[in-house]
Amino acid sequence: MQPTATVLVYSDDANTREQVRLAAGRRPAADVPPVEYIECATLPAVLGLLEEGGVDVCVLDGEAVPAGGMGVCRQIKDEIFDCPPVLLLIGRPQDAWLATWSRAEAAVPQPVDPATLADSLAGLLRHRLQRTAA
Repeated sequence: MQPTATVLVYSDDANTREQVRLAAGRRPAADVPPVEYIECATLPAVLGLLEEGGVDVCVLDGEAVPAGGMGVCRQIKDEIFDCPPVLLLIGRPQDAWLATWSRAEAAVPQPVDPATLADSLAGLLRHRLQRTAA
């Protein structure tokens, strides 16, 4: 059985979570393992899952309410040991500087372009899986 990568998707909007799953698909690139998605709609759920471990990449909605993905990203980078890389969904390309402030490893604007999202997610998965294999 082939190993899978676990991607946590956080947004208070079920449609946004679905867009991420559909845009990236089960296999964002041929050289990364199939992806299993875990969806979260609240900050406590995100923190609980990250504390348990086993998450390879986080996709956070920068426009989520009440806890926006940028603030969540900064918080988990401070609080979670060996925090997985974060892909931040931003409202506008001009918000990229806020993604840098939050310490996200990558950012893609909404509405999500499937090719851009899949490429960014695959890059973060490659980096994380190489690091954990070393």
